[in-house]
Amino acid sequence: MGIRSGECFGLCGVNGARKTTTFRMLIGDLYPTAGYAHIHGFDSMKERREVFKYIGYCPQFNGLFDELTPIEHMLLMALLRGIYYHDEGQHVYQLLKRLDLCEYLNIPVRKLSLGNRRKLSTAMALVDNPSILFLDEPTSGMDPSSRRFLWNVIRSLVKEGKSIIITSHSMEECEVLCSSIAIMVNGCFRCLGSTQHLKNRFGNGYTIKIRLKSSTNSTLDQTILNCFSSNFILKERHINILQYEIAEIHVSLKDIFSKLENLFIYERITDYSVSQNTLDNVFVNFVRDQFDASQQ
Repeated sequence: MGIRSGECFGLCGVNGARKTTTFRMLIGDLYPTAGYAHIHGFDSMKERREVFKYIGYCPQFNGLFDELTPIEHMLLMALLRGIYYHDEGQHVYQLLKRLDLCEYLNIPVRKLSLGNRRKLSTAMALVDNPSILFLDEPTSGMDPSSRRFLWNVIRSLVKEGKSIIITSHSMEECEVLCSSIAIMVNGCFRCLGSTQHLKNRFGNGYTIKIRLKSSTNSTLDQTILNCFSSNFILKERHINILQYEIAEIHVSLKDIFSKLENLFIYERITDYSVSQNTLDNVFVNFVRDQFDASQQ
């Protein structure tokens, strides 16, 4: 797989999916057991000095000093990136302004909110104007307003031609920002493609939830199973609630509601709902495999 200039790529997965481990291999911090990555034509492990010139990295956990202020963090990062002293002041101020941190310039980091710390970590990744950005859960801990603000910043960076790779737990975030997405489960890509491709490939169909009259009546369970065709797949059961999924191509909504109404009329069930699948459903179905594997 490859990521072009002016493209945002999303790695989605729950904790333990190995998203951060993948990042560490891409930036040359961890040697891969197999495979390779090239950034601007340079091997991410064998030519790290060249690679570092092109990348900016916002870690999952803020690598900040409690007693330093945002402006001091930015000036330190500018020096580490080799920016001349006479140029660094204006450069870092513009970045802090872009991330809406100007009013916190001289406040120690320990007094900043978690959302503003994440903004500062993102600003530090932008020092020296790298062409490739690795943002590891950049909006973690942010309130909705700050999250959307950072989304707008990321989208503006993409329009400027930067290549951006983000990790996230949120399919909504990936759908807003990313032109292509991969869902990771236990270190593997379970699906890869554009948001529209994933919707077409995995998101078509319906989710049906049924509330039974009794949670222990096996005869009733079998009656419901017999009512539905083999195309209805039982995904979950919680006490007296059953959740089925079905591909859109296999049955019409008319048939679904007809069967459910018959069960309701004959008092087999007390309640039901039908909803169209979304990318969130796709994500939940894939990550369920990770939880199942961890429990075995």
